[in-house]
Amino acid sequence: MASTAAITMIHDAQVFITPESYSWAFANWYRNVLPVIGHRHLRILAVSEFSAAQLVRFGVARPEQISVISNGVDHLLAHEPLTKIVDRLQLNRRKFVVALANVQAHKNIGLLLKAFADPTLAAIKLVLVGAASPKEFEALGHSIPQSVVFTGRIDDGELRALLESALCLAFPSTTEGFGLPPLEGMTVGCPAVLAPSGALPEVGGEAAMFAAADDPREWVEVIGKLATDPDVWERFSLAGRERSRLFSWNRAGEKLIEVIRRVVASQRSGVHGRF
Repeated sequence: MASTAAITMIHDAQVFITPESYSWAFANWYRNVLPVIGHRHLRILAVSEFSAAQLVRFGVARPEQISVISNGVDHLLAHEPLTKIVDRLQLNRRKFVVALANVQAHKNIGLLLKAFADPTLAAIKLVLVGAASPKEFEALGHSIPQSVVFTGRIDDGELRALLESALCLAFPSTTEGFGLPPLEGMTVGCPAVLAPSGALPEVGGEAAMFAAADDPREWVEVIGKLATDPDVWERFSLAGRERSRLFSWNRAGEKLIEVIRRVVASQRSGVHGRF
C-alpha cells in the first residue's frame, strides 16, 4: 500500500487495550481504521513512548514510522483561578481530593469510591469533576460514599481553583496513552497520586506518588500520608511543579516543526526512518 504524504497524530491504542470503555460501534470502527491510517500515512505521532509501543504492538504502525511528541500542559496557567467554586461546593483547603467523573472502565473511578468508603478518609471529600452523574455510577453497580461531591461540567478557571486548593489529584487508570489531568494538577502545585499503569509512570516520574490500580487500601494509605504529613505534601507539590515544566506547548511545537522538516527532507532523499 503506497504511503500518503501525511503526518497524523494517533493518541493511543485504548480501543485495543480496553475496548469495554467504548461503545461496540466506536471501538470496532477505530480498530479497523487506525491500522489503515498507520500504514498509509507517512509519519505517525504518538504522545508517549508507551503509546508508541502499543501502536506497534497492535499493528497500527511500524516503530520506525513513529515520532513521540508529548502533550503540553501549561495551557492551564493562562486561566485565572475562579475560586468561588471552592466556596460553592463547601470545600476546605487540602481537605478534598480531585478526580474525574468518568465511567469509562479504564478510568477505574470505582476504586476511588471504595477507598473513600474507608473511615480513615472520613474527613476528606472526593470531588469528581466532569459530566458523569451519580446515577451513571450507580447503574454500573458502584456505591457512592457520602463524602463524594459531583461538580458537573466546569471551566478551566474553576478547575485551576480546585486543583490549587486540593490535597491531591487521584488518577487510578488501568491504562493511559498520556495522562493530562495529573500534569495539570502538578502545574499548579497539586500533588498527583497515580496508578503505575500505561504512560502514567512515564509522565509522573519520581514527582508523583503511586498506588496499585486494584487495591483501594493503598490509595487510602497514600492519600492519608499526604493529609497527615505536611513535609510529604510540600515535597511532592514542589516536585510536581518542576516536572510539569518538561511538558510545554512550546516544546511540543518545536518537536513538531523538527519532525516536519525531517519528513520533508526524507521525502526529497527517499530515505525514511524513525525520528
